[in-house]
Amino acid sequence: MERFIQIRRDLHQIPEIGFKEVKTQSYLLDVLKTYPEERLEIEIWHTGIFVFVKGLNPKRTIGYRCDIDGLPIQEETELSFASLHPGYMHACGHDFHMSIALGLVEKVTEHPIDDNVLFLFQPAEERPGGAKDMIATETFAKWRPDIMLGLHIAPEYPVGTVATKPGLLFANTSELFIDLKGLGGHAAFPHKTNDMVVAAAELVTQLQTIVSRNVNPLDAVVVTFGKITAGTVNNIIAETAQLEGTIRTLSAESMQLVKTRIEAMLAGFQISYQCKAVLGYGSAYYQVNNDTALTNEFIEFVSNDSKVQFVRANKAMTGEDFGYMLKEVPGLMFWLGVGAEHGLHHAQLNPDEAAIEVAINLVDRYFRR
Repeated sequence: MERFIQIRRDLHQIPEIGFKEVKTQSYLLDVLKTYPEERLEIEIWHTGIFVFVKGLNPKRTIGYRCDIDGLPIQEETELSFASLHPGYMHACGHDFHMSIALGLVEKVTEHPIDDNVLFLFQPAEERPGGAKDMIATETFAKWRPDIMLGLHIAPEYPVGTVATKPGLLFANTSELFIDLKGLGGHAAFPHKTNDMVVAAAELVTQLQTIVSRNVNPLDAVVVTFGKITAGTVNNIIAETAQLEGTIRTLSAESMQLVKTRIEAMLAGFQISYQCKAVLGYGSAYYQVNNDTALTNEFIEFVSNDSKVQFVRANKAMTGEDFGYMLKEVPGLMFWLGVGAEHGLHHAQLNPDEAAIEVAINLVDRYFRR
């Protein structure tokens, strides 16, 4: 398994953001070319890759997805194999995901199984989202799997731990952008302006009432603004403001409710603050909803596997575009323990590489059960 640790380290050094994973794709293809050609069919999709491995006596096709993009984060790990791309890092573990997937390709090509396996090396999971378009391709239709499987590293669980649950695992998510335009001017004459700093502050507060007063308190909804940009200097009243945020809900219906209320509140807000508001939504991910029967079967398999420990996961407000795949094909996602001090999307994330061997062997055993 040392080879796949080195592969992980090689990939860790070349993180690339969504649909720009050119070096990553080239590296993956170079590794795939080392496997027996008669066992593989490979097709390119943008910066992603489809890999189809024909089984010995196929009764079904298993789909296995791994994501390949990095994040716009400056790495602070000081590892000998740290990112060579300034401002970018594999801070979500997709380098792990890729090395595990390549290990599984090797397993099923060198030691064939009965079923077909379709591997999807998917770009742009972080943003803008590649899953929805990747499964809409003719290639996916040609090799359409009967079930889908995916994993995600989990720093909070120790190596050797696997966690999942039937039903909802990850939330619906949507990026949110609001541009406000009023009338700027001298700080000494506020009555002659429409101050967008004040407007932005009030709007953030008002929109929180959607969660507290429009959503069923038994439902879980988050409306968060992580970035506000306004003004130029301290003594000029800001003419414009830009708000960037995220909506997260545990049901598709709640997502629509929140968006409807935001649109209605903005209509009134423009009148109240004599400004113009432009609303936009960015990347939106559908909930990860694990198939109950398949997940219970997987849990039974893992629980009876002496080499790993099963933990029942809690649902989370995390977003994952694997949800679009599970909307199309029944399947499941599970957490893989990597025992790291820092969490996902942290500049010092350093997962335990021992988890790579654990995952490759576990999923290979699952394929062969």
